[in-house]
Amino acid sequence: MAEQWIFLNDEFVRKEDAKISVYDHGFLYGDGVFEGIRVYSGNIFKMEEHMERLYQSAKSIMLNIPYSTEELTKLTIETVKKNGLENAYIRLVISRGIGDLGLDPYKCLKANVVIIVEPLAIFPEHLYESGIDIITVPTRRNRPDVLSPKVKSLNYLNNVLVRIEAHLANVSEALMLNDQGYVAEGSADNVFILKKNKLLTPPGYVGALEGITRNAIIDLATELGYEVKEEPFTRHDVYTADEVFLTGTAAEVIAVIKVDGRVIGEGRPGKHTNILLEAFRKLVVKDGVPTGVLNKNLHVS
Repeated sequence: MAEQWIFLNDEFVRKEDAKISVYDHGFLYGDGVFEGIRVYSGNIFKMEEHMERLYQSAKSIMLNIPYSTEELTKLTIETVKKNGLENAYIRLVISRGIGDLGLDPYKCLKANVVIIVEPLAIFPEHLYESGIDIITVPTRRNRPDVLSPKVKSLNYLNNVLVRIEAHLANVSEALMLNDQGYVAEGSADNVFILKKNKLLTPPGYVGALEGITRNAIIDLATELGYEVKEEPFTRHDVYTADEVFLTGTAAEVIAVIKVDGRVIGEGRPGKHTNILLEAFRKLVVKDGVPTGVLNKNLHVS
């Protein structure tokens, strides 16, 4: 990758010059919101949906974003162009801003806005062909009545603890249950199970983030004639499913072939998972906002 440029509060700076104060409440308290967005062949996938979720998250925690949706969309496109990447991952971060060591958010006078664009691959390509092993973990999902899963906040400690447990078990990802024992989501992914041609995914009220990729798969599956339901299910339902797969902006659509030592289906990515992955990869290059970056070697200064 050529020299990397980051948008930081009204200007573009080089990666090494992108600095935030240690008094920023995003650093001190995880007070802020973010979005992860993908660029495919110069197309920012589901840009409008990501922006809508970002602004809804900010409104929910009473965080004022100092740009309109249209302005921030243009700045995001400009950041992609500035880095000249045809295929990339965008991290858009809005923190509460600089305050003092107290908790009071009203002492933070202006939010900090950061847009990062860089290449990203969460899973190597061969795992999309072979599938992944995962586990369920003791760490429970935050209760929705404590912190809504619809708020994509900077405080990801719940998810980080799950990823630590996955790492200790030497697997790629792990599933969280909620306090009632229902499957909620992975550390960074939504989960789907297929059973007798019915596709199930946990509803938001059990603690699942309403993922952009998740919703895209629901729409695609419905168009392809699948019966899709958002309803609670347990680990037993996962263990006995015909197919299991995860979805996420970074992960896309990836098959799960083993959960807690139980082999799923025939122990390889299922036919329906592959159908949905293929449909998804056709969708990502056309559903979104074009940036005009068509050459991955292009660098705009």
